[in-house]
Amino acid sequence: MSKSLLEQLREMTVVVADTGDIQAIEKFKPQDATTNPSLITAAAQMPEYQEIVDRTLLQAKKDAGAGATQAQIVSLAFDRLAVAFGLKILEIIPGRVSTEVDARLSYDTEATVTKARELIAQYKAAGVGRDRVLIKIATTWEGIRAAEILEKEGIHCNLTLLFGLHQAIACAEAGVTLISPFVGRILDWYKKDTGRDSYPAAEDPGVLSVTKIYNYYKKFGYKTEVMGASFRNLGEITELAGSDLLTISPSLLAELQATIGELPRKLDPANVANLEIEKISIDKATFDKMHAADRMATDKLDEGIKGFTKALEDLEKLLADRLARLETEPVASH
Repeated sequence: MSKSLLEQLREMTVVVADTGDIQAIEKFKPQDATTNPSLITAAAQMPEYQEIVDRTLLQAKKDAGAGATQAQIVSLAFDRLAVAFGLKILEIIPGRVSTEVDARLSYDTEATVTKARELIAQYKAAGVGRDRVLIKIATTWEGIRAAEILEKEGIHCNLTLLFGLHQAIACAEAGVTLISPFVGRILDWYKKDTGRDSYPAAEDPGVLSVTKIYNYYKKFGYKTEVMGASFRNLGEITELAGSDLLTISPSLLAELQATIGELPRKLDPANVANLEIEKISIDKATFDKMHAADRMATDKLDEGIKGFTKALEDLEKLLADRLARLETEPVASH
């Protein structure tokens, strides 16, 4: 009997669920799961997770103490909520969960390091070791430097909002555990920039970008893993079959599961030996120069940080409104 594309993909690539929805994770049983502010915000609004939100808020209010402002309580609750979802996810999956540092700290190395340590401490307090958590950080120069410090402390990082080879090389040289190049967002940019409606999967600019990064890493023996992310269609995923990991939304996981057919391996370390690839060493000046020369990476990194920041602000508003309601509701209902 023929296998589904999802079954075949699992044989060559670690499949990760790109969601904060616990039920979707239970359904598809991925190895790992990634979350981000947008996903946590979406999950926090689902009725089935109201209890987690309420419990987190009430505990934050208690821990913040009598004189705490609503903003202080919400800020405390926000990080805890990301960890609360992470803990819930870790009960289901055998692997690691990615939890994101506040996107507003993306250009501040020191603040990013501090926040990452706080998140790891919360997981530790809940009995979860650092081997099961990836700290997600935006791939700015400052974010990469923060990840380098954290990796030396044994805190593993997932560098997100990655759009260019210069970002990927800087991450590998910093000893980062894993990178998440954003396939679909690269495609979005090129479609808008060129006015084209679509690209064949094999010519998809996002697919080509990740293939280039994967080949570069394997050619030069970097340990950093490549996890393609932000997919728009099935073709982008099948063209990257063989990548170290792929993080996929529940809707596309369902499509992969429902599709029967052959899935050839496209990315393979065995294929890189004969490739002519120039090795580039990246310092800040080179990084800045390459970043400035890459309009797509410049636009999408900036847009991504702004998008995650907005999601954070939306979540903070959601939590503040919920807290106000909890404070007026009778205690017996909790």
